[in-house]
Order: sequence, then C-alpha cells, then structure tokens
Amino acid sequence: MSQATPPHRTRIVISDDESLIRRDLREMLTNQGYLVVGEASDGLTAVEMARKLEPDLVIMDIRFEDEAFDGIDAATILTEEGIAPVLLLSAYSQRDLVERARVAGVVGYLVKPFTEVDLPPAIETALARFEEFVVVRDEAEDLRDALETRKAVDRAKGLLMDKRGMTEAEAFRRIQKLSMNYRKPMREVAEAIILAQQINAGD
Repeated sequence: MSQATPPHRTRIVISDDESLIRRDLREMLTNQGYLVVGEASDGLTAVEMARKLEPDLVIMDIRFEDEAFDGIDAATILTEEGIAPVLLLSAYSQRDLVERARVAGVVGYLVKPFTEVDLPPAIETALARFEEFVVVRDEAEDLRDALETRKAVDRAKGLLMDKRGMTEAEAFRRIQKLSMNYRKPMREVAEAIILAQQINAGD
C-alpha cells in the first residue's frame, strides 16, 4: 500500500534585522502551517538564501540597519531573477517607499504590528499575484514592460471588481480570456477596459 503524498507546505524565507521579530514571525508562520526554510538578518543574505533555497515566498522587512541596501532593493533582485515573490513588512506608508516597492515588483505588504491571523490572507494574496505576474512576464518583452503591464492589469482588475462584483482571481481570468480570444496582449486589453470606464464615467 503506497503512502499518500503529503500536501505541499508553502516554503518561506524570512528576513528582519531584529531576532525577536524573526522568532515571533517563525512561530506564527509555523502555527499557521507554513514551513520556514531560512532566516536572514539583512537583505543581501536573504537574496543569497533565496537563490539557494528557491522558496515559494520571501517575507522581508522594508528597512534594515544597513540603509544602503533595503528590502525593496532585495525585492528588485528577486523579481528580476524570477526567484520568489516578496511580501514586505512595513511600519511605513510613505508614498516614495510604496512607489519604489511597486516598481520593484513587490506583490504584497503587511503593516506592523500584525497578528497571526493576518498572515494567511496576506501570503495567499501575494502568491496569487505573483502567479499572475509570471503570466504577464512571460507575455511581456522585458521586465519593465511586465511591470507596466501588471500596473494596467491591476487597475483593470480593480474596475471589474468594483463594477462587476468579481473577485480578484475572476477579474484576472476575464482579462486573460479576452486577451486569448482577441489575440491581443493583456496590456492592451487592460488599457481598453480602463479607457471604456473613463468614457462611461464622462457620460
């Protein structure tokens, strides 16, 4: 009698320069059924660890004591190399940080302080958005095009969710299906949805 294959546990690397936060985060993740495969106290170490371990997700503080290389810098490398999605931990909401993170390809944020029950929805959303980004990236010519495409797709998804009552996943599938049906890039489809909404709003 063969043994059943155990269900896949999401493998996570965590990175924060405070050991207490890493310990608490590891405990919360373990309690929620996730598998912490590595810990790092700075962004550069986290990048090297992710290259080696190939985790499903990296959860990283947005800032480290070494201001020369922060979580957004690390996220840029991880996104460019297609290693893993990044969920940023942040107590900051400055617009410049948010914009830098968006350009870096960050797929999610978790604002400090957070609780154990905040982790699963943030993690699952980050993983789902990264899957979408992989689809977009495969279609795009380069990373910059992929990021601009994702920006348009995210905006179009928001409109479909707001106007049609779709979930985020349903909205993405609708854009993807229209792209295939009309043989148009997803960016063109997303921009058409945005333009149609702007025209309707002007009536």
